[in-house]
Formats: sequence, structure tokens, C-alpha cells
Amino acid sequence: MTQKRFANQTVIVTGAGEGIGYEVARQFCAEGASVILNDILPERAAAAAEAIASETGAPCIPAPGDVADVATVRGLAQCAVTTFGQLNICACNAGLTSWGDFFDYKPEDFERVIGVNLRGSYFLAQAAARQFREQGGGGRIVLMSSVTGHRAVPYLSAYGMTKAALEMLAKNLVLELSPQGITINCVAPGAVITPRNLNDDPDYESRWGNLIPIGKAIQSADIANAVLFLAAPQSAKITGQTIIVDGGWTSTSPIPDMDYGKDYEN
Repeated sequence: MTQKRFANQTVIVTGAGEGIGYEVARQFCAEGASVILNDILPERAAAAAEAIASETGAPCIPAPGDVADVATVRGLAQCAVTTFGQLNICACNAGLTSWGDFFDYKPEDFERVIGVNLRGSYFLAQAAARQFREQGGGGRIVLMSSVTGHRAVPYLSAYGMTKAALEMLAKNLVLELSPQGITINCVAPGAVITPRNLNDDPDYESRWGNLIPIGKAIQSADIANAVLFLAAPQSAKITGQTIIVDGGWTSTSPIPDMDYGKDYEN
């Protein structure tokens, strides 16, 4: 029998109660990993972890908490070590999308999106990297960016700024993490069909599919495939890079006529 790609590996996935994060966690478990599944809502984390463990037969442990809190993300790394004895891969997926007119954007909204998207990812990456260094043998960190870090979208100035910043973080940390055998990369999703997006716009799939060169919106599995690719041993020489998974949208970048202004968190 062929050994699964991530057998005997321990993975943290944040924002994994639904959507992209859920699929990332599910695919890691399906490939043999043990997963620490984080979500801001305890009940959603518990339900997601139970469903994934039941489907895959792999350990999936709920670890709820707000990633904007540094103690929470440090606790995730400790949970991995306490529960499974090690940490090998960290997928910093959790994020907040915050729409708002620049002229009226509130400081409290700015602080929240910075806290979740940047502080959460930065200090989770730090906690994971510290554990990788202590263990020896390297590790993998994958940050979740967005096409909005590459193309302007109306009313997403703060959000797009955070996503561009994550890509620069990955580039910069190559200098400090490479000597430890740690790679750090980003995945930048385009328009992804998730329960959250469909709830906001029931026509999301067709509305975006009509604007994307390949003729269809992106699935969560497409993003998870890229995350697992970057986390795999075969990608050991790839670091500081961003993989854009958008069906070609950034080559054309049309924006649908939509009602902007909703906030949501992974």
C-alpha cells in the first residue's frame, strides 16, 4: 500500500470551520495527517472536526479561538505538541474580509482586519517556526493571500492591503527561515464558491463564472490542492512564492455589479 503524503505529520489549519479552511483540513486528514482545526466559533470548530475525523478516519482536534489574540495562536502550536508530540505544517488560513468606503472607514474596522489578517498570521507563523526550530528538521508555513493583493477591488482597500502584506511577509521571512529548513509561501485565491459567499450572493457562482477566463468560479478544493502542494516534501525548494488560483481572473480583472459592504470571518 502506498503511504499517504502526510502520514505522521501534524498540521494546524486556522479558520477551518467551513469553506476553504475546512477543505484544507479535510484534505490533510485524507492524506494521513493529524490536524488541529481552529475556528473562531467553538461549535463550528467542533462540528467540522467531528465531520472530518468521521469521513477520513484521521485525528482532527477542534481548537476554537480568535486568531487576532496572540495567546490563542501560540496556544495552537502548543496544542499540536501536547496532543501529537510535534508540529510539521501550519496553514494560516483564517481571515476577515472588511468592505468599506475609504472616506468613511472606521478605525475600529481597520484594527480588526489588521488584527485577524496580519497579527494572527504573523504570530501564528512565528509560533510554528519556533516549534520547527526546536524540533529540527524544518517545516512548512502557508499563508492565505488573495487576488485582492494583486488587483484593486472597490471598497477593499484595508483588506487588499493586508493580503499584499502577507505576500511580502513570505518573501521577507525566506531570509530568516531558510537556514532552519522552513519554507514559507502564499496561496492567493480568486472568486471561490463557499457557503459564506453563496449566502451573501446566491448567484455568486454564475456571476463570477461569467467573468473568469476559464468560465467557472473556483472551488475550495482548488485552493486546498495548492496548499497541500506547497506543504508536500516535493516542494522543499519552493519558498517565498505566491500561487494565484483564480482561473485567470487577474489577467483581466473585471468586477461584477455587486452589493458591496458585508463583513465576514473564516
